[in-house]
Amino acid sequence: MHIVHSVAELRKHLASAQHPAFVPTMGNLHAGHIALINQAKPLGDCIVASIFVNRLQFLPHEDFDSYPRTWENDCAQLKAAGCDVLFAPRENDLYPEPQVVKVHADPALADILEGHFRPGFFTGVSTVVMKLFMAVFAGKAQGSAVFGKKDYQQLLVIQQMVRQFALPITIQGAETCRDADGLALSSRNGYLNDSERAEALYLSIALRKLGQNAQVFANSLQAHLPDLEDKAIEGLRKRGWQPDYLTVRRRSDLRAPQTGDALVVLGAAKLGNTRLIDNLEI
Repeated sequence: MHIVHSVAELRKHLASAQHPAFVPTMGNLHAGHIALINQAKPLGDCIVASIFVNRLQFLPHEDFDSYPRTWENDCAQLKAAGCDVLFAPRENDLYPEPQVVKVHADPALADILEGHFRPGFFTGVSTVVMKLFMAVFAGKAQGSAVFGKKDYQQLLVIQQMVRQFALPITIQGAETCRDADGLALSSRNGYLNDSERAEALYLSIALRKLGQNAQVFANSLQAHLPDLEDKAIEGLRKRGWQPDYLTVRRRSDLRAPQTGDALVVLGAAKLGNTRLIDNLEI
């Protein structure tokens, strides 16, 4: 596995690749990230991963400085998984000057849910992903990138960005990887103590129950959904969580569902000092 830090080095190593397959990460890798690498393997002739903790997508009070950096372990996992090139830019490699030109996603998609509770988050995500795409795919006729469905809203934002900018990149969504008990794998699970880890499963349980209740009222969902969502939120709150949202949306654009829409249940809630997100397609 080649490890490169600058855009120039990366492009040199990718000069002969016709169809790179790319997995962007912020490091602190777990089995979910390696599943993305495995899904990327048949999609391209060179498998590229990136590790970059992107300051632009952290709010001032969030955990940028304390976000886990596990460089040696990350490299070992990627090498064992068959990654060909690891792009690990330093901050001044990717942002050699203040990034005043930014990509602003459609507010109808990006300013709800995660975007509502983390203002500016998707501007930071879209901007860094666009820069990474330009670093990996510049001069290529086609390419592929794999993003996990656990960050469901992020996946839709990136798909829309690629579509609207006519980028020659196919975006593939990968199913959420879970522990044996059903907890969605997340780099932030490492923040949980033993009791919080046991409790963390109740986010997915609450989402599953909300989804089941939504299916019961499928023919009159609009009338019943506000009460169903409120009860789900209150149920988590009684267990000591601080929920931001538990909601049922249509999969295509995360707007309020209509009868017959394919649905996804999404949730975000803080347990102790750790904010967790999850979703289930129903």
